[in-house]
Amino acid sequence: MAVVKINAVKVPDHAHAEFERRFGNRAGTIDTSPGFRGFEMLRPVAGDDRYFIVTRWDDDESYEAWRDSTARAAHKGEQGKPVFSEANVLEFEVVLDVKPKQ
Repeated sequence: MAVVKINAVKVPDHAHAEFERRFGNRAGTIDTSPGFRGFEMLRPVAGDDRYFIVTRWDDDESYEAWRDSTARAAHKGEQGKPVFSEANVLEFEVVLDVKPKQ
């Protein structure tokens, strides 16, 4: 069963562009991880002030292997001041996945 991990990241208004630039620069560091299915970066527009980084995995073991690997360390990206003030991981199992008919 596929799993979804959502990193909910609070970014101050003045740092949105820098956060998106840094994340975009390192987006390719995860795509060869075993069990990785993809991700989306969602920018807040109404109702919440957090970015959501949504990743999809084959299973918890695949996510945990990436989380505990040196690949994740590389994914953290540039050194220096963080551009976010808070981050939390939300975890889900996919129970329904509807796709458009072809």
